[in-house]
Amino acid sequence: MARKDVDMTQGSILRHYLKFAAPLALGLLFQQLYNTVDTIIVGRFVGEESLAAVGSTGSIINMLIGIFNDLSMGTGVVLSQAYGAHDEGRIHRVVQTTIAATLLMCVLATALGLFITVPALHMMNTDPDVFPEARTYLLTYFAGISGLLVYNMGSAIMRAVGDSKRPLYFLLFSAGLNTMLDLVFVVCFHMGVFGVAMATIIAQCVSALLVLFVLTREKQAYGIRWRALQIDREELMRIFKVGLPSSVQQGLTAFSNVFVMGYVNDFGKYATAGWAAYSKLDQFLMVPVMAIAQASTTFVGQNWGARQPRRARRGVTIGLVTSLLCMVACSAGMLLFARPLLMLINTEESVLYYGTYFIRVITPFYILICFNQLFGGALRGIGCATTPTAIMLGSFVVFRQIYLFVTKLILGQNLLAVSLAFPAGWMMCSLLLTIFYRRSRLFNMQMEDGAMAQA
Repeated sequence: MARKDVDMTQGSILRHYLKFAAPLALGLLFQQLYNTVDTIIVGRFVGEESLAAVGSTGSIINMLIGIFNDLSMGTGVVLSQAYGAHDEGRIHRVVQTTIAATLLMCVLATALGLFITVPALHMMNTDPDVFPEARTYLLTYFAGISGLLVYNMGSAIMRAVGDSKRPLYFLLFSAGLNTMLDLVFVVCFHMGVFGVAMATIIAQCVSALLVLFVLTREKQAYGIRWRALQIDREELMRIFKVGLPSSVQQGLTAFSNVFVMGYVNDFGKYATAGWAAYSKLDQFLMVPVMAIAQASTTFVGQNWGARQPRRARRGVTIGLVTSLLCMVACSAGMLLFARPLLMLINTEESVLYYGTYFIRVITPFYILICFNQLFGGALRGIGCATTPTAIMLGSFVVFRQIYLFVTKLILGQNLLAVSLAFPAGWMMCSLLLTIFYRRSRLFNMQMEDGAMAQA
């Protein structure tokens, strides 16, 4: 069987980025189809209340997923460094530790999700008309969250060794399955938001089983050996050292967004539904940047492990330029076709008004995201996760909440001020991360004769 892994420590940098990021981008694209298809079908076949229920729960879902799922980033960094160093013994230990820890996290994530559902909905001032369906959707989704966690951790193992194609194939299949089940459960059986949640978790479980199947059959060192599953404390600490700060940052940022959602909910259910429609398009707009950022983490990790910091820096520069070009093109398309794109989700005029408003105000600032995602990904690739996490928490949580509180105190309920909360956080984060990246070990350390030396 042909090897699927890719050594990024030699050869064309741009070619490695494109070959790795392209299938990853397609994978992220189809991953977004899970909730987006839910949103479209609910918006078209059920109603505005159900659309608001599914759309408004995104912050709560992302909060829990962010806490557990970003540990996959720690696995990706540690494994990519071991792979770049060609240390097969360590590769084996990291993989077995990762799978064992993931199975334990699945139990914890399910219990925690079911516990926080009702308090979180109350916390973000969910409209009484929306509350019952939002609760049903979340409880069902969290009951089956294990599939998503297992898939993401397994695919992180594949991507760390340069294999971004097979995770894509599994997502293509499960996204198609999700769409088919959505139509059957909602259109044929009239199961409403419970039906779309069931379709999502079934499709996610199928993708998880596919990942486990191929990793179990893999003969290379990164294959799963079920009888050898155990948690290596040293490797787990390395994974936590990189992944835990990012997990905390993602979880707290999503928690902060629950409060942001509360500010949006103050404008009524149509604003909530409009935000839900906009946020689904926003996720697609982010796909190229996120794919290139993940490619940057793997590329930098492998080259850092291979003691090639200069090549790692060149890769980050190429990734940033590519990311900026993609974002400019995608943002222009979003602005030009805002209303037709929103009409794919819902045709209610009030929903279209708010959705179009959010797109036109926020989209011009998306170029800022390229800097914080690329530099953050590169820093995690060298194992430096604490400072980027602190910067992102300060920008996306503390600064954003202070901004919203002060603007509401001065301007009252102002839709423009609420809409600009996200761009304000992006601007602060990108500025600080750019400064820190330039002062990082990638610029202050160099390799001489295969050994670290202070520049």
